Amino acid sequence: MIAFYELIKNGFDAQSSSGVRIKFDILLTQRSAQTVLRSSVQDPEEFRALIERHIERDIDPSIKTAFESELDEATSTKELREIVANAPEKHNRIVVEDTGDGMSAKSLKEAFLVIGTSSRRDAVSEALKTGKAATPYLGEKGIGRLSAMRLGDTLEVVSASETDTHLNILKIDWSDFSEPGLMLDDIDVKPRKGRKKPTPDYHGTKLFIGRLEQSWSREKVAELGKYDFARLIDPRMPQKKRPKVTVYFNEERIAIPRLPSSILEAAHASMKGRFEYVDGEPILTCNAEVKDLGFDHPPETHTYVLDAQEMQGAFGEELGEVLDEALQELGPFQFELYWYNRRRLSRVDSTGQNKSLRELQDQWSGIMLFRDGFRVFPYGEDRDDWLDLDRKALRRSGYLLNKTQFIGRISISRIQNPQLIDQTNREGLRENDSQQAFLNIVKWATQEALGDAIGTTEREHKPQKTRIVGAADRLKTLERRVKSAVGGLREVVPPDDRQPVDEVQHTLQELLAFAEALRGRIDEAEKEGRQLLDMAGVGLMVEVVAHELARSSENALNVLGSLKDADVSDEVRSQLSTLQAALKSLGKRIRILDPMSVSGRQTKETFDLKKVVGEVLEAHQSQFDRENIRVLRDDDMGPVRVTAVRGMVIQVLENLISNSVHWLDVRGKRDVSLTPTIRISVEANPPLITFEDNGSGISRENAEKVFHPFFSLKEKRKRRGLGLYIAREIANYHQGSLELSNHIDDETGRLHRFLFELPEEAKR
Repeated sequence: MIAFYELIKNGFDAQSSSGVRIKFDILLTQRSAQTVLRSSVQDPEEFRALIERHIERDIDPSIKTAFESELDEATSTKELREIVANAPEKHNRIVVEDTGDGMSAKSLKEAFLVIGTSSRRDAVSEALKTGKAATPYLGEKGIGRLSAMRLGDTLEVVSASETDTHLNILKIDWSDFSEPGLMLDDIDVKPRKGRKKPTPDYHGTKLFIGRLEQSWSREKVAELGKYDFARLIDPRMPQKKRPKVTVYFNEERIAIPRLPSSILEAAHASMKGRFEYVDGEPILTCNAEVKDLGFDHPPETHTYVLDAQEMQGAFGEELGEVLDEALQELGPFQFELYWYNRRRLSRVDSTGQNKSLRELQDQWSGIMLFRDGFRVFPYGEDRDDWLDLDRKALRRSGYLLNKTQFIGRISISRIQNPQLIDQTNREGLRENDSQQAFLNIVKWATQEALGDAIGTTEREHKPQKTRIVGAADRLKTLERRVKSAVGGLREVVPPDDRQPVDEVQHTLQELLAFAEALRGRIDEAEKEGRQLLDMAGVGLMVEVVAHELARSSENALNVLGSLKDADVSDEVRSQLSTLQAALKSLGKRIRILDPMSVSGRQTKETFDLKKVVGEVLEAHQSQFDRENIRVLRDDDMGPVRVTAVRGMVIQVLENLISNSVHWLDVRGKRDVSLTPTIRISVEANPPLITFEDNGSGISRENAEKVFHPFFSLKEKRKRRGLGLYIAREIANYHQGSLELSNHIDDETGRLHRFLFELPEEAKR
């Protein structure tokens, strides 16, 4: 398909007013020729009749006449067989035609026959420099004409410019260039003067490609039109602006379908986004709509906005210090992604509508990339997973987001996105920093933002199984009510009429036995539910401690290594002091972990909230010193005593500190003058911890999303998205709250302040 793509682009670069026409002149398919040759017919007349029955209908009359002349000259079945065997190679051809500027004999010699001409590249470069709105050429390397070699071994170019009086003809047999021992000068390839132009004002070019590399049938060309030519040009481009490409098999026009709006309207979720520059700063805006997840819910819309700081956090791991420059050089682009639950499309209703939608989704599936309206290959092909959707889907629970579930388009421009350049072989974009930034942006929008929108809708609206938390207590209450009711019946029913009451009593005993078994399972389930929260939190904390253990161990090894050749004196004492400090820091971290263990976190106790905050900060002091982080405290006078699960409170603080350290580092890399600062205060009425830093902050659009499970703006290696979700669950467990204050920082215009509040009843 890339060969047709290059030849079509050449036609439009030549300013073809009527578009580009591709015609498959197929006299005899390879299959038909083989069928005829396998025949046992010996009579020449019968054999000729068999041949004529296999000639394709609507073939160009000139081709059919030439073939029939060959048949007329044959005197035996053997000669007829030889003609049939050579017919596909000799008579089948592909014709690519445009009504563009055309080429003079001089142009054929100095441009067409010179590979890698710079004229178009120079024109595109000039357009980039002068800030033109559109590129003058789709192609600029001067090698697109070589694509004809992929289709057949011979090429005849028939062209004329508006000022020519005759057609200019150039014939090339590509197989000549593979002859060993020949020099280029030995191969005679020169344009010649042909017949007069069909009309004085004619201009344009025809390419006749022969000795075809593939066998072409009506069915194969129809399939090409349905799946490949249909996706060659941006299917969402307005009809008036859409470049015209027509395809014929002999004289029959092959349908090239348009993307119907019905399949897009049937999408179960969608994501539309744009990357742009506001006051010179890069901004990514993603608007997700979740329409139908298979259960009753209103249409949900979610907006995600990332500025340069948040993109630095999300993509900094891959691009590091070059990300800012890469984002500035990338240029604006837009995308539309439509997601389908294919199982639901597979259900065929009585009207067959779902079957039709499934077939359309199969036909158009894939996320395609278009530059100036034309396809960039291989993105969106069945074999290509350029956004790593399938690989990511294998590790995702819940709704899968793999490439076959999407219909999508991403629109870039040669002028607006000058760094997104095709590789020489036209197989994808050339790798550079802007290309990596582009990939990361689209991957994040597809995998993270849309995934979060779907997950949030499910959590908020999908009917949940009966809550088992507190169910044991409800069962006990019901048990007491039933026993009381049966006792009341016994008192009012005469002794001779109590058989129904006895039956109720017997049934009640069976139900109570079942309830007792159920109560045990409920207790287990409630315990498992708490442990799930506990283990997730402990897992995160263990990771922090493991990080500190690794760092302390590395420091200890460095100390021991430096002692190898050191003079055992004050030097030894100094090094051992360093080792002692590192191990002391580790000990504090482990002691902090102890109350966070599953057993340690289940029991509420009364403690001084200010003291716990101080212990946590002290345990992090060596980390703060390493990162040059200043910690400021502004507490109420006197202790703030609360009754809560101490380990859970510690975990909330740990998550807030962990996030702060990360985002202080992210902002510090962009602003070397920054003094990293954490401010924390504890108030008494009600018990409240206020925690803020001067790191990157959070945009108002993402203020609530940061609490969604698995939503994260950190780089992949650190992207878990559970810390703040678990912290809020802990606050809810205590009938408290964890919120991001709507206070906007004057310097950054973003949100920096977290409020962790315990209920008034927690005070002691």
